[in-house]
Amino acid sequence: MNKQIERIKKIRLFLINLVSNLSADQLNEVPAGFNNNIIWNLGHLIAAQQGVCYVRAGVKPVVDEKYTIEYKPGTKPERYIDVNEIEIIKKNLLSSVDVLQTDYQNKLFADYTPWSTRYGVELSEIDDAIQFLMFHEGLHAGSILAIKKLLTM
Repeated sequence: MNKQIERIKKIRLFLINLVSNLSADQLNEVPAGFNNNIIWNLGHLIAAQQGVCYVRAGVKPVVDEKYTIEYKPGTKPERYIDVNEIEIIKKNLLSSVDVLQTDYQNKLFADYTPWSTRYGVELSEIDDAIQFLMFHEGLHAGSILAIKKLLTM
């Protein structure tokens, strides 16, 4: 599973590099036809990882609770995210994966509660959750790519 976690980190590094030339205004812009923006998608990746891995295992999330609340499924951008907070989100994207890897190695997720995602995927243990995160990261990478294309046309 460590390889899967490393892949998640590579996806996140790719996304950070992909948006590195965009301004805070661009990261906050919600294009026509979309209900969110790039920075929301990045924050959502953090929130989803915390919910899918930590909360479902009865473990306290490793990022500030505001990220698990503001970016959880069913939310949308509600405020402008400034440059300082954008940097925090980018740092959390990477650090949360590093902590996930350590916590996984330390078997912190032994009490994982099985559940079914909105996509009909059954997650019975942490290994299932990490596999699902790969799919989820891909979905949001696609959204980020589409939004960036619209913003830079």
